[in-house]
Amino acid sequence: MDSSWTADLGQRLRRLFWLKLIGTTTWTWLFFVGYFELLRNPTGPVHLVPLTPLDHWVSFQGWALVPYLSLWVYVGVAPGLLRDFRSLFAYGLWSGALCLTGLALFALWPTQIPALGVPADAPALMAVLKGVDAAGNACPSMHVAISMFTAAWVAHLLRRIGAPGWLAALNWLWFVAIAYSTLAVRQHVVLDVLAGAALGAVYAWASLRWHPRPD
Repeated sequence: MDSSWTADLGQRLRRLFWLKLIGTTTWTWLFFVGYFELLRNPTGPVHLVPLTPLDHWVSFQGWALVPYLSLWVYVGVAPGLLRDFRSLFAYGLWSGALCLTGLALFALWPTQIPALGVPADAPALMAVLKGVDAAGNACPSMHVAISMFTAAWVAHLLRRIGAPGWLAALNWLWFVAIAYSTLAVRQHVVLDVLAGAALGAVYAWASLRWHPRPD
């Protein structure tokens, strides 16, 4: 069995490990500084994002907290697969631009979702999530946007590594699970998800097209 892709994968994950870990953590923290500032102090009237028939069909599902929170692992996969500083730096700039665009949209057009309600028997962690991250800064869903950006980059890097198809399928399944979870935990509605996916796809396409060099 050809194990060259596994060797390449392992080498990539080990390269610049601490820089990747600290950089991703710092980027996430900086985003949340701006995110929560706008959440608590919107710049204008807050608009409700309308519901679609699909929003009425998707019920609250406690298990969806697992893929929802797994985003904070998933965002580290793409930078983890990069193997040189120049590619890593460029990836950080593009992902930072994506986050800044999201914050700018929240500042220009503050949004929130309607009160959908959470069952009384929901997991206790759900109350913590609702207490920390209220249903504002809704559209586009940055949860979905950064997931789409990550999924496209991971797919690109897995192709370069020559990884098997099942691993590529797992990557896209992870993205779908995260996107769906935003609906199932009542943090977003369908229009938020679609807008977030579109925003992430635009930045993924641009960053892969104008990356300084192939990794």
